[in-house]
Amino acid sequence: MYLLDTNIFLEILLQQEKKEECKKFLTDHIGELYITDFSLHSLGVILFRHHKLEVFKEFIKDVLPNIKLLTLYMDLYEELSAVHKKIGLDFDDCYQYLVAKSNKLKIVTMDKDFEKVNDVEIIFL
Repeated sequence: MYLLDTNIFLEILLQQEKKEECKKFLTDHIGELYITDFSLHSLGVILFRHHKLEVFKEFIKDVLPNIKLLTLYMDLYEELSAVHKKIGLDFDDCYQYLVAKSNKLKIVTMDKDFEKVNDVEIIFL
């Protein structure tokens, strides 16, 4: 089971260099995919900023029914700062890390900051 980092979706939605590799991963792992509410909100913020309202609407319609949405458990919010101090991840990466760890998921990302993580499996695309 895989937690998809925000950058995986942005790569596809903004038609960037590794979009085909990201699409293939999604297609190959249908039924095993998760996204955090944080990533979903981030995608909305970025797409709205780029005036891509229809792209966001299509994403909600086409992608969300095929992946599971997760949030950080309330009792884990206190651990965000400890993870930051221990591993040195930014807030958004700490959030992803804690959601993945608490749900026993692998993180799929292109963010090299996750190279610092050694207790959650990280898959780099």
